[in-house]
Amino acid sequence: MKKLFYKGKELYPLAVTFAASGIWDFIAGMMYIFAIGTGRAIDQPPLHPFYAIFTGSFFLCFAYIQILSSFNIRRYLFNVGCLVIGRIFYVAVLFGYMVLDHEFPGTFWFTGIIDSIFAVLYLVFAAKAGIKPAELFLPAIKNNL
Repeated sequence: MKKLFYKGKELYPLAVTFAASGIWDFIAGMMYIFAIGTGRAIDQPPLHPFYAIFTGSFFLCFAYIQILSSFNIRRYLFNVGCLVIGRIFYVAVLFGYMVLDHEFPGTFWFTGIIDSIFAVLYLVFAAKAGIKPAELFLPAIKNNL
């Protein structure tokens, strides 16, 4: 199983975490497509079903990128950096709304905590593997034209 994700052990925890977060986003995508939205199982905060499905489609795209990138994590480190930025932004906005808007439902605390944990784990496992911040946040440029 270890060789499935990466041939070196130093990036294995990052690859597994990235794949796990992809599974988490897949679940979120399915929830948005089928269960979240006005008149559905989860309707607080109110969200038109079109926007729920629209949001769910993005979650499915993120899941696809994460799961497939985990099989060659060294090559796709920039995807990890993009997801770090995206998750931190999402968590900051989510927690901001939950703290500042008293009418915002508290049912989203669990997703904020889980996404925070994934973002921290990405950074911790990348640092443990000796990955420099530039490798995560700047795309590699190669002259192969």
